[in-house]
Amino acid sequence: MPAIQNGKFSMFKKFRNAALLTAALATGSLALASPAAAAPPVAPYNGACGSGYGVVNHAGIGSKGTVFVTYNNSTGYNCAVTVRANPGAAVEMVVSIKRTSDPASAAKMDSGYYTTYAGPVYLHAADQCVDWMGRITGSPGGDRGTNCG
Repeated sequence: MPAIQNGKFSMFKKFRNAALLTAALATGSLALASPAAAAPPVAPYNGACGSGYGVVNHAGIGSKGTVFVTYNNSTGYNCAVTVRANPGAAVEMVVSIKRTSDPASAAKMDSGYYTTYAGPVYLHAADQCVDWMGRITGSPGGDRGTNCG
């Protein structure tokens, strides 16, 4: 009998752990890495979004640069910009941002051959999650479903 009880306990323990993880994800209480805990940006934010915008997220694009998301509390607008770590001859660069709930075709995007940065692109997304990305010569960076407040 003890082997069966141990087997039932082990199964209960696995079920309980799965249920706790599901509950944590559903309530948002599972801590995920934030920009403060993330690696420092490869390239510094250049202020391209203008006054009133503060950096709320960033992602590295390998060693080539960083894509930044900024937010203006007074207007409810997000702004995204892709910044090269080592400016030089023009290379293909992209930056885009969209509300997570919108189709991909609704993304605000800037792409072309740039020496320093792509963007800025602006999106009104107060109280909504955003998907954002940057790309430099084929290397991508960004995230989906973030900055929801």
